[in-house]
Amino acid sequence: MEWVILIIAGLLEPVWASILKSSDGMTRLWPSVAGIAISLVSLFMLTISMRSLSAGTAYAVWVGIGVCGVVVAGMVIFGESASLPRLGFLALTLIGIVGLKLVEG
Repeated sequence: MEWVILIIAGLLEPVWASILKSSDGMTRLWPSVAGIAISLVSLFMLTISMRSLSAGTAYAVWVGIGVCGVVVAGMVIFGESASLPRLGFLALTLIGIVGLKLVEG
């Protein structure tokens, strides 16, 4: 169950990051409030998963999922570059996440 919580927490990362991008530097109230609230939920879920997962693995997987999600959201929503090198490094990040999951047990 801790892995499910951790994955959901990681999937919330690109949500709050994308919302904060639309907050225009926290000058728009509701996107700012929503982004902060979702980030707190994500952080809380991370701490719950750390009850039974090692801190290093949990944090690395959480950040890795968030990084991948934000990069993909940037490409899809904000029209950021989807260059081959960028996609290659994204794939390396995913390999690292899967590898950490496999060695954690």
